[in-house]
Amino acid sequence: MTVLFEGTTIVCVRREKNVAMAGDGQVTLGTQIIKSNAKKVRKLYSGSVLVGFAGSTADAMTLLERFENCLEQCKGDLMRSAVVLVKEWRMDKALRRLEAMMLAANHDITLLLSGSGDIIEPEGNVAAIGSGSGYALAAARAFCEGTDWLPPQVAKRSIEIASEICIYTDNVVTLEVLEK
Repeated sequence: MTVLFEGTTIVCVRREKNVAMAGDGQVTLGTQIIKSNAKKVRKLYSGSVLVGFAGSTADAMTLLERFENCLEQCKGDLMRSAVVLVKEWRMDKALRRLEAMMLAANHDITLLLSGSGDIIEPEGNVAAIGSGSGYALAAARAFCEGTDWLPPQVAKRSIEIASEICIYTDNVVTLEVLEK
């Protein structure tokens, strides 16, 4: 998978059943920053699923709406919902042109979804997508290994660090949490 989206960074961190997902708020159009406080991380299915997206805003919103419908159809089963969405994404002529990626997580699993048919359960307790994903992923892994920070602290600080390195990531952080 070689898709790299300019314009966002999303990171998901889990420890035991506690999960946090954070994303930056920057929206760019070419070389201009259009908005700094976009909300790219959301809670779905009565607050039991976290979703973050990277890529074209319109495409991501279309996928988010479709994914929400899949969660309803599959009664909140995250893996089944992901399979349904990715199958639609690959098979539908209009959807297959959408340029976006998603991270989705519940208390039990984190999944990375892409339009090339990927449904990946990342190794370890951290996953990231977007232009600053490598920076956020490295920071989050280091914090998970070297501190006793909770997932919200790790996720937020990881986005902040990515924003200091990646020009397409800002430090206006949206943070959503699932606690158990």
